[in-house]
Amino acid sequence: MTAAPTLHEITQPVLGANAHTRVESRVPLYTSEFAADPHSAYRAMRQLYGSLVPVWLAPGVPATLVIGYRTGLQILNDPDHFPADPQAWERDIPDECPAKAMLMRRNNAVRTAGEEHARYRKAIVDALAPLDLFAVERAVDRAAERLINAFCEAGTADLRAQYAAPLTFYVMCDLLGLPPAEAEQAWADMAAILDGVAEAGPRFAASLYGVVTAKRAALETSGGAVGDDVVSRLITHPAGLADFEVVEQLALLLGPGTEPTCNTITNTVLLMMTDPRFAGGMLDGSLSVRDTIDEVLYTDTPLMNFCMSYPRQPQLVEGVWLPAHQPVVISMAACNNDPHILPADGERTGNRAHLSWGAGPHQCPAQALAEIIIHRAIGQLLDVAPDIEPAEPGTVRWRPGAFHRALADLQVVFPAVSSVQLAMPPQLTPNRYR
Repeated sequence: MTAAPTLHEITQPVLGANAHTRVESRVPLYTSEFAADPHSAYRAMRQLYGSLVPVWLAPGVPATLVIGYRTGLQILNDPDHFPADPQAWERDIPDECPAKAMLMRRNNAVRTAGEEHARYRKAIVDALAPLDLFAVERAVDRAAERLINAFCEAGTADLRAQYAAPLTFYVMCDLLGLPPAEAEQAWADMAAILDGVAEAGPRFAASLYGVVTAKRAALETSGGAVGDDVVSRLITHPAGLADFEVVEQLALLLGPGTEPTCNTITNTVLLMMTDPRFAGGMLDGSLSVRDTIDEVLYTDTPLMNFCMSYPRQPQLVEGVWLPAHQPVVISMAACNNDPHILPADGERTGNRAHLSWGAGPHQCPAQALAEIIIHRAIGQLLDVAPDIEPAEPGTVRWRPGAFHRALADLQVVFPAVSSVQLAMPPQLTPNRYR
């Protein structure tokens, strides 16, 4: 495995900074070295800096990374001093900066603050609330059956590209109310966005806009009868969202909303295949799929560093001045493994006090939905291929990036089986995931 990054001084200029600004020692989070072994890097950061670490999110883009659990919790619950609106920050960041698209202001519940954030968040929460959890399971089953049947006879697959990524996307499209043709196009556009195709982003937004305008026209024709889908509920919500605002919430649910779910599925399957504690524990019944998911959310959580905020004025935290308008990023991965809060025996089974779903007013509103998708998708896969193994033992490829903990691929082999028909056992209920 590649060594963890050395903590050294980076002498490149800070974007938007005065030429006389002192460039301090900062840790680059965007390198393949960091992606290969972030936890070694976090341990080194903790020794050098404590809970607040000066980092680079991209070349020339400085930020403060919070790696202390209690400090992270304090900031997440203080939106008045640490708002999530990046408008002041992005004014001095050129469009070609690779971090700008990830961090820039958007009309959604993640990139706004105050009353505007509350308005968008309530619309999303209310639109998701009526979802039938059994319907969520059935949507996972439909997607899982279709995708598993595409590779089960081969006895080999890339579980990221052929299963986890399309499954999470198709399930969300199903629940949101996107027609199949539009869902297929949206998935193709999302894949192109991840491949760096510049025109895919506008094309993705345009396709969602077409869905929203068609839904609104249909609702007006029907006299305002609300359809049983998230898009319809967003359109008719008392917040009075404009079409472009509905599109922004849908893009949030289909982009940032599905990628972490996909990564949790692949990271959990990887742990099951490679860590004897979990493979053996599941066989003897001492551990469950839920326990394995919780371990991943502590250690290889899909959003390692996220929950960005932008102080309006300099803030003094633990004797460190955090600059105004510069990103403050919560490292959920590092906070979860802060030695100050770890049990003495290291045992965390059943403990769900991690920060992987965030905390405070920006805590993930779709946690229950994501948990069902993750648990169900893994369960259906293991029912069909219980003897699944890595195709290349000892080889793990992580995608570089400052924010995610994501496998580049997950190549597996298993005894080939004929096509399958999945069914939900009627005696089981969705609350077993909690």
